[in-house]
Amino acid sequence: MKAFVRGLIARANLEMPKIQRKWAWKESAGFGGVTPPPPPPEKGLENLTVADVLLTKDTDGGGGKVDTLISCRTNDTVFDAVKNMAKHNIGSLVVLRPGDQQYIAGIVTERDYMKKIIGAGRSSKVTKVGEVMTDESKLVSVSSGTNIIKAMQLMSENHIRHVPVIDGKIVGMISMVDVVRAIVDHQNGELKRLNQFIKGDYY
Repeated sequence: MKAFVRGLIARANLEMPKIQRKWAWKESAGFGGVTPPPPPPEKGLENLTVADVLLTKDTDGGGGKVDTLISCRTNDTVFDAVKNMAKHNIGSLVVLRPGDQQYIAGIVTERDYMKKIIGAGRSSKVTKVGEVMTDESKLVSVSSGTNIIKAMQLMSENHIRHVPVIDGKIVGMISMVDVVRAIVDHQNGELKRLNQFIKGDYY
């Protein structure tokens, strides 16, 4: 996975200048010296942000707000937290303090469950989330304005798969899978647009 991510980062950094050069060549090579109109503008990979990833994750129309964020409390049991993850088919939960809807206390992941509960021989039904979570003071986080390539590099360098998105308060959570999918989808879209341009959809 690490090698794949490093390769994807390197490819993304290399492909964008190539794509930009192809557009420039097509724009200057019009038939009979007439410069054809450029294709409709597309948001470049270098301008794609965590906010764009959150929008694709937000299927309930909440725009990545806390009320659509799947979370748990520090005083919930690990058993209930893991059940919540399984129910929503996710690998981590934002942890909030009891009575606090906006500010993050930490995150708990399936890896925490495996290492700190199963691996340590503890009972998930009596252990509280606050005992096994990664505390807010130790979290690696991003903001909604962080570029997705930088977000991927941050996760890769810190050997983590989930990061909370914090703009003063918690606004969402993204995973390595979310970021990789966004990059691949964007590059596939660019290739499709290039093929359409080359085949004469623009003239």
